[in-house]
Amino acid sequence: MEPDGAVLKRRAAEAALGQVADGMVLGLGSGSTAEAFVAALGARIAAGELRDICGVATSERTTVLAQRVGVPLTTLERQPQPDLAIDGADEVDPLLTLIKGRGGALLREKVVAASAARFIVIVDGSKLVTRLGQRTALPVELVAFATPLVTRRLQQLGGNPALRRHADGSPFITDEGHVILDTRFAAIDAPDVLASQIAAIPGVAAHGLFVGLAGAAIVASHDGITWRRR
Repeated sequence: MEPDGAVLKRRAAEAALGQVADGMVLGLGSGSTAEAFVAALGARIAAGELRDICGVATSERTTVLAQRVGVPLTTLERQPQPDLAIDGADEVDPLLTLIKGRGGALLREKVVAASAARFIVIVDGSKLVTRLGQRTALPVELVAFATPLVTRRLQQLGGNPALRRHADGSPFITDEGHVILDTRFAAIDAPDVLASQIAAIPGVAAHGLFVGLAGAAIVASHDGITWRRR
């Protein structure tokens, strides 16, 4: 039997397919919910239900999946403004501000989301929070050389950063060759302010606060599919 969480992710992904039309260029997110969307998209393309679709992948893992399920790929150089980006999130607040990056692809995810004409986030109901930071740490992607400085500055902002590591203890390295500091905050009451403060730290490549990017959220729960709009 399919796990309960997987069922909800698949439902959110299938609901997002209703926003896809022939000829679209799509930003393809990373993470388990986004992967459910890519898999469902590939099935629709294979069945001939969607035509002339191409995608911009936000990670090497998504690239491999898209190729496996038959979703044609392009680049931002060739298609600088995708029609629609679809991606998951780790937390979503009432204003559709997000925390993303547990999968380690936050930089490319943010670039694609900002490039797209529309960005829709797909989640199950467990990702909804009243205030960001309640359930997950905030990923901060940085060049490894700057780790001591960025760690100190994040601590000064009230964060508790920890270098993300693999099970064997080696540092997690992103597709762009960076490291990640997963940073716990007691409260993120002003995400826009914190986003600007973190972005200003030398050596930071990206952070997982997505402010003002998502135009809508598709939320799957046991009661069905609901939409939230900004």
